Amino acid sequence: MIVRPKPNLINILTSLKGSIAKKIALRCLMVTLLAAVIVLVETLQPNYFAKVNATPFTLLGLSLSIFMSFRNNACYDRWYEARKAWGEMMVAIRSMIRETQIIKDASERQKILHNLCGFAHSLNAKLHAKSELEAACDWLEPMPEGNVPDISGRILNHVGQQCSALGESGAISEWRYTVMANHLTNLNRSQAVCERIKQTPLPFAYTLLLHRTTYLFCILLPFAMAESLGWLTPVFTAIVSYTFFGLDAIGDELEDPFGRDENDLPTHAMVRNIEREVLAALGATQLPPALEPVDYVLS
Repeated sequence: MIVRPKPNLINILTSLKGSIAKKIALRCLMVTLLAAVIVLVETLQPNYFAKVNATPFTLLGLSLSIFMSFRNNACYDRWYEARKAWGEMMVAIRSMIRETQIIKDASERQKILHNLCGFAHSLNAKLHAKSELEAACDWLEPMPEGNVPDISGRILNHVGQQCSALGESGAISEWRYTVMANHLTNLNRSQAVCERIKQTPLPFAYTLLLHRTTYLFCILLPFAMAESLGWLTPVFTAIVSYTFFGLDAIGDELEDPFGRDENDLPTHAMVRNIEREVLAALGATQLPPALEPVDYVLS
């Protein structure tokens, strides 16, 4: 995720970090060169363009803008829902840190909190298509055995068993066990939301139609402008293609908030914050440093 101060006019014109310009530069350049070739042909053979009417392009551009707006809103909803799920997960873990203060056995509390930290590492690894067990192994007490398809869910099940055992032994009250069980349910819900977003992309036909229409519009647009605008056609074609290709590419980034793009969610930084809070709650004085943006990018 890009973290930087509000840009001034110079930054707006010159900033590339976090901009979509790098991804669409080649497409915009090709369309602009095509527009220049079309203007050249129109200059040499003006009769070829005498009957091209700009009205259909106006209607197509308006329809494409509305269609693209709907898709980008859907993609942003996915990005924001993923961020809310991680926020709710952090709230639940902080609540567990508070609720476990009543546990007198320090080793039992440490096992619970370490397992919750392992859950955060495991879920983050799963969303980034990495090994859950390898990411969480330093925190799990005990380690899951056998071929477990859902390490994150298994961790929460084990924490639930730990809390249940504490309730049965009288170390915590039945009311407090109920509260802690609700927090674990919230963690399960956050995991399910993240998995749903990761495993269910927008319908392919929906995205394919938008990609095709965007390319078709940008390629055909110079034919409508060549006669009336002349050599200004490549300039306006570049601006229009930058806008449409850019919106299309931004939608692709936001559709998967757990990817490796610059504008994706900084889940690694959030996991590190959970790790620091757990260790601080257990009395540790040497905490791992919080992750900071590198060249304005927080991962």
